[in-house]
Amino acid sequence: MDNKTTEVTADNHRGPSAPKDPTQKRSGFFIMFESIIEASARQDGKFSQEIYLEGRLSDKAKFTGGVEDEEILAHLASCSGIRKLVHSIGVSVKAHDENQGTEIYFSLENWGKTNKYESGTRIRIPCVADGSETLLVLDEYEWSSDDDIPGKFTFEFEQAGALATASIILYLNDGFEVPEITPESPVEFGSEAYHGMIAKSLVSKGNNYRLKAAIEKAKRGEDVTIAFIGGSITQGAGAKPIHNTCYAYQAYERFKQLFGYPDADHIHLIKAGVGGTPSELGIVRYDRDVLRNGTVEPDIVIIEFAVNDAGDETRGNCYESLVLKALNKANAPAVILLFSVFQNDWNLQDRLSPVGWHYELPMVSVKDAVVEQFRLSKAEGNIISKRQFFYDIYHPTNAGHTVMSDCLGYLLEETDRSEADGADILIDKLPVIGNDFVEIRLLDKSNSEDIDAVIEAGSFIETDTDLHMVEMDLDPFGTPQFPHNWMHTAVAGDGSFKLTIHSKRLILVFKDSGSQDFGSAEILVDGQHMKAADPHIINWTHCNAVILFNEQESKEHTVEIKMASGHEDKRFTILGFGYVK
Repeated sequence: MDNKTTEVTADNHRGPSAPKDPTQKRSGFFIMFESIIEASARQDGKFSQEIYLEGRLSDKAKFTGGVEDEEILAHLASCSGIRKLVHSIGVSVKAHDENQGTEIYFSLENWGKTNKYESGTRIRIPCVADGSETLLVLDEYEWSSDDDIPGKFTFEFEQAGALATASIILYLNDGFEVPEITPESPVEFGSEAYHGMIAKSLVSKGNNYRLKAAIEKAKRGEDVTIAFIGGSITQGAGAKPIHNTCYAYQAYERFKQLFGYPDADHIHLIKAGVGGTPSELGIVRYDRDVLRNGTVEPDIVIIEFAVNDAGDETRGNCYESLVLKALNKANAPAVILLFSVFQNDWNLQDRLSPVGWHYELPMVSVKDAVVEQFRLSKAEGNIISKRQFFYDIYHPTNAGHTVMSDCLGYLLEETDRSEADGADILIDKLPVIGNDFVEIRLLDKSNSEDIDAVIEAGSFIETDTDLHMVEMDLDPFGTPQFPHNWMHTAVAGDGSFKLTIHSKRLILVFKDSGSQDFGSAEILVDGQHMKAADPHIINWTHCNAVILFNEQESKEHTVEIKMASGHEDKRFTILGFGYVK
């Protein structure tokens, strides 16, 4: 069975022909509990919700299932360990709309040793979408000897946008026990204690001159645009449906309710979150995704990169540059810094908040609101638990997104109640971290002939269409990121991509991919080897930004990108560049 996927379904699995006696009540733990799932359109034409398990299954067990036993957690790291630990998987799924179909398919997919995405076992079974439990007994299926680690669970629907509530529980083999989890009481969103928790999110009202101006503009019935830029949380990850339950949409609706009704058509939303990316990429795409290439002037910009910027090579320089890029626009927009939080109580607020203090900006911290009360029991004053707030270890549930929106709403209400500051903030001063990338511009295939640069595409002549898809603005479906790209394929030869540009700073954006069709590329600057670009470090389809040079003086540079030795028959996609003249 090596080197091929073993796919089995409920109709062809190896199992007994006669019904078995009822199984005993087994100890078990949830890795998903009453989580809302949503069907997204995939490249293969299917509609599904994928739950990735690689490196995450033990976190899900700790987080959702409350598992603390280190032996049990260690077993979850490998397929062989799971076979020793898990007797069966209980899957229950309830469709939100009876018209969306009576069956939803569930699959377990293991990654293989020989060929990660092709040589592991894949088990696919139908589940009746009425909330009843379907049991997948592990020993009733043939398994590949090439199984390495658990890869992902998938729920397949009949149509895009379909919603359901799902739970997954792992029932354990004899000899393993875990304590049962007591169901939690619902979050009391309107309570006095809840409002007290939300109030703790206000790090600083800052200088309110610009935010008050935007609020008053909305009250007069004039057009106001609210823009959000950030990572996957701003994209809406964990929110179901993603386009109208994410915190950005909810905050936009709150702004309309506070300052725009009865006629709120003059208040507009721009949502520009891209999952898995830091401000290093955010600043490259700001003109395109927020300003819409000069066609939009947002009045309020919310910046959310506090949990994404661990990967920022500049350690805050790109973040402060992005803040200044937004602040410097002629229409003087208000900029709000939003600090979200991961399930392990971590964010980069300590690194990034000095930027807000330096420019007297409003700052809101979800971490400050929720982390302290996470540690309390309900009797001690817990308002929302981690299981209620987080969809997974990174992203909020619908309830978590509501908390984030309410934190922003509290800032808006406090600003509206406050007296207006008499003067605007001072921007023209020395930066607290750095401002090297304020003037960055995007270079891709769509505008390469309009700038002072020479490009020889070599073998990078194709256009990649299998791109990171992102739900922008009010759109429930994905928009491809960086569609004007250069892709190398083996049939195009082995010629290098060469860019000659007069610049002092340059960022390369290339595609990360989980496909084995993609290989590494070597990058040379002015003839000197700079770095290797490996599209499999993160191993899923998204955008990766890396700095190629950062100098104080502008001069002519030549950048060469060529396939690494032994990878000439693979693909590699240059999504674009960010350059500072």
